[in-house]
Amino acid sequence: MIRSVLAHNSSVLLFLACLGVFTIGVTALSEIAGTGLISTSFIKTLGKTLCLCLIALAMDLVWGYTGILSLGHFAFFGLGGYMIGMWLMYERTHNIVTASLSNNVIPPTASEIEAAIGNQIFGVVGSSDFPIIWILSHSLALQLILVAAVPGLLALIFGWLAFRSRVTGVYLSILTQAMTLALALYLFQNDSGLRGNNGLSGLQNLPGLNSVPQATVSLWLFWASAFALGLGYLFASWIVSGKFGSVLRAIRDDEARVRFLGYPVESYKLIIFTVSAVIAGIAGALYYPQAGIINPAEITPIASIYLAVWVAIGGRGRLYGAVIGAASVSLVSTWFTGGQVPPISLGFYTINWVDWWQVVLGLSFVLVTLFAPKGIGGLLDLWTGHKRPNRHGKDLGPCSGALQEREAEI
Repeated sequence: MIRSVLAHNSSVLLFLACLGVFTIGVTALSEIAGTGLISTSFIKTLGKTLCLCLIALAMDLVWGYTGILSLGHFAFFGLGGYMIGMWLMYERTHNIVTASLSNNVIPPTASEIEAAIGNQIFGVVGSSDFPIIWILSHSLALQLILVAAVPGLLALIFGWLAFRSRVTGVYLSILTQAMTLALALYLFQNDSGLRGNNGLSGLQNLPGLNSVPQATVSLWLFWASAFALGLGYLFASWIVSGKFGSVLRAIRDDEARVRFLGYPVESYKLIIFTVSAVIAGIAGALYYPQAGIINPAEITPIASIYLAVWVAIGGRGRLYGAVIGAASVSLVSTWFTGGQVPPISLGFYTINWVDWWQVVLGLSFVLVTLFAPKGIGGLLDLWTGHKRPNRHGKDLGPCSGALQEREAEI
């Protein structure tokens, strides 16, 4: 599989090499290596950025390659974060409770320990009982399975209902947005079982590693994020490099023709939608232990709209474009909103970039749409001299409308 991907897409090896050099460089400049040129907080920012690049890959698969503008992919991202957050919060609270109760003259029973854990976690919403959705929270292995299974199952059910009804275009985008909004509103409720507006907190404290400094934990999570992004990029490249990827691009360009040729369009769309949701869930599971907290505000529709903007700025239909777009916007956003950019005084008004950053982002999206529709990735194509196939305006094979084998490999 790897040899086939590298043969069909030479940019994969270059991307993996750049990612490896970047990871080694950050490690060498970290506090753990002794140099301390990169702070622990910035390493967390870089790790979170890599996770955002991974969900941008998932978004590019459904939008850039298949033409499905999903405005709800951050729902899958958030669900992945909630699944791993449940285990992190349960296990950390379990360790604290058992340590405090170990000094009792009479050892506590299992039910007393469970009640104390429930009171610690859910006391903030006026409860002490474990909801049914926490039944597997004691097991890391099972929660890791849920990280992929829950987003994937939601995408499978939603996609099956939407695609079998042949909902397309802006109507599908509205449906995905409505799904995200409904999930966020449900999670905001205190009786949702996930602590309502309070969300899950303290996720940066990995259970059993209390004696390990945060600098080390942050670097471990950074490595995990880089490894996941590398695997995700390789997997996404494998998907789009073969016949399956050619059918996805054909669906994007002319769905009706693909259906008339006998391909099960709905099945292809359902598969890629579900796979991308699983990738988004994995990205979320790596992101929130570095962020330290997750709450329903993280998965409101505006977050998914930002995701679409990242991919558009980077260049949809190009995996490296999605990564570049997500990384660029994330790091520039941190720079602007972190107070590192001095305000500009106009005399009658002072521009504070913390307040104006979203305007800059929106303006960038408009400018890219109007003047550089291929995004930053398109500019890289011009710089490297790489030409993408023009699938319109001429015969592409022995018969009108056929696809040349050379183009099928791109």
